[in-house]
Amino acid sequence: MNPEAPQFDWPKVPVARVYGRLTRVNGLLLEAVGCQLGMGDRCQIEGRNGRLIEAEVVGFHKDVLCLMPIEPTQGLMPGARVLPILEQQTLTLGDGLLGRVLDGLGQPLDNLGELTRVSSVPQADTSYNPLLRQPIKQALDVGIRAINGLLPIGRGQRLGLFAGSGVGKSVLLGMMTRFTEADVVVVGLIGERGREVREFIEETLGEEGRRRAVVIAAPADTTPLMRLRAMRLCHAIACGFRDQGKQVLLLVDSLTRFAQAQREIALSLGEPPATKGYPPSAFAQLPRLVEMAGNGRHPLGTLTAFYTVLTEGDDQQDPVADSARAILDGHIVLSRSLAERGHFPAIDVNASVSRLATQIADAGQLEQSQILRHLLSRYNEVRELLPLGGYQAGQDPEMDLAVQAYPEMAKFLRQGTQDKITREQSLQQLQQLMEVMGYAPTAV
Repeated sequence: MNPEAPQFDWPKVPVARVYGRLTRVNGLLLEAVGCQLGMGDRCQIEGRNGRLIEAEVVGFHKDVLCLMPIEPTQGLMPGARVLPILEQQTLTLGDGLLGRVLDGLGQPLDNLGELTRVSSVPQADTSYNPLLRQPIKQALDVGIRAINGLLPIGRGQRLGLFAGSGVGKSVLLGMMTRFTEADVVVVGLIGERGREVREFIEETLGEEGRRRAVVIAAPADTTPLMRLRAMRLCHAIACGFRDQGKQVLLLVDSLTRFAQAQREIALSLGEPPATKGYPPSAFAQLPRLVEMAGNGRHPLGTLTAFYTVLTEGDDQQDPVADSARAILDGHIVLSRSLAERGHFPAIDVNASVSRLATQIADAGQLEQSQILRHLLSRYNEVRELLPLGGYQAGQDPEMDLAVQAYPEMAKFLRQGTQDKITREQSLQQLQQLMEVMGYAPTAV
């Protein structure tokens, strides 16, 4: 070889492309052989007319890979080619996402054209050393009087919104989206009815709330893997904005649908059901997901998360609700009895708790909150007796006060869907309520 001859950088052309074959379709599960893929790797299955269906490795047995598709499997045939996807997964991030509606793969659903002013970055590792997380020191104004006054929330806190069907979860989420002080709002509509997606965007979220919001939608008719992808995408986008130093609010409806999607996949793999049909892996995924939220390393960025938890039959001991209650930083319970009486938002103050209240609120607010909670509890003891004449005034002064003050307390806890009550206004009105009930003013 002549050393003086010019050298060329020839492109590297692969000698061959290795692919596998589809051998079995078993319900939601696909089985393939011949591919060198690991857990979580992606591939494409060649269907009829060259249609490619993306799938993910969710398990294996000996040399047989267990795949879960992200879209319907119509057109798949025995022996279909399984092509590994070698490209690294990236995350689309940027201000061009604001105001857009995406699916679980990050593709637009709103017919507003391609995404602009965005960039693709590698998927960051969202697991943190807990000692590197920024502490929660600043209160978050959600614009809702009952929460600002009685359940103070900090920037970076993770809370659950526990309720049955039809008691106002979506409406409360929409109010938080419009009223909360945040640079970016990420909304995940996971596993809910497809009809509700457009209604939430156009009516509940509104034009004002949509300007700074990113909506990721994976309705109930999508595959379980698509619902899991959409949930993880919500958290990845929220974490990306947080790591840029922005104040981020993450609203997810619902955490229960995520657990149900994981249950479908686990049962398809043959994992034995445990508590009420949920396999152990469904509960193992919940803390991994929730720990992605919260504050990170950036000293200015925060990520506050609200997860709705569907309590079937208003059962607060539902296994998903019980597991979520243990790993979240607090929970807000919506009461069906309050909703049936026209009390909105139907927040059951006595059943709700913010675990960071003592770090966010001062002594005056905590004292007033405890007084109001106590009087509400005393009123509920005799509420059913009042229409029957079973309660006689004059025997218990504290009970008499609770009964007399209940209309004012209920007025404080009610709020219109278009009425924004700031944190300062909430504390002032709480102070005024205390004075009306005859308690000495306390500096707030």
